[in-house]
Amino acid sequence: MITVLVVDDDFMVARIHRGFVDRVDGFEVVGTANSGDQAVAALSDLRPDLVLLDLYLPDVFGIDLIARLRAVRPDVDILVITAAREADAVRGAVRQGVVNYLLKPFGFEDLRARLQEYERRRASVPDQVTSQADVDRVLAPARPMVNRLPKGLSQETTDLVTAALRATPDNLSAAECAEKVGISRVSARRYLEFLCTQGQAQVTLRYGTTGRPERRYHWRS
Repeated sequence: MITVLVVDDDFMVARIHRGFVDRVDGFEVVGTANSGDQAVAALSDLRPDLVLLDLYLPDVFGIDLIARLRAVRPDVDILVITAAREADAVRGAVRQGVVNYLLKPFGFEDLRARLQEYERRRASVPDQVTSQADVDRVLAPARPMVNRLPKGLSQETTDLVTAALRATPDNLSAAECAEKVGISRVSARRYLEFLCTQGQAQVTLRYGTTGRPERRYHWRS
């Protein structure tokens, strides 16, 4: 089994990611952490093979944490899972030798594909390298993978809907979300329902005196 440590500042998101990993054959989550200090302590105690690392942590930026993690366990592998889309963050992660960089929000299949690619690369290293072909198999570029959204949804609008939802202390309807973001109510509902399927939002029903109940959405935090 490949053992995994999940690091995310949001304990609910960490639990969702843990559930995703546990559904992939050959992988087992041995712990979670919600800060950089917790991640360092957990790495020392649990000795996982792979860390799923969020970059936005309360006490340190994830890129800066990687060196601390490798000081504790030099051979640990890092798979970044984050909403950070800045070029400097991506370049920094690549320089630190991460095995992959997955953008939030994502679905189970997106993570499973990257875990399976990591498992393939890990298993492709022979006990003894006898030729250049052995090295080339290990360093062969991974198959292109993208963070796919359902047809008709854009990443930019997903980010706007996510921000509106996270900024609302209670909950909001599709109509209220549409007004905040500047899209139609029907479109807002599609994005909100998508976030629910990803485990990032939750829907509740508000019943009135007549008619159908109103669907109210809130960020799962």
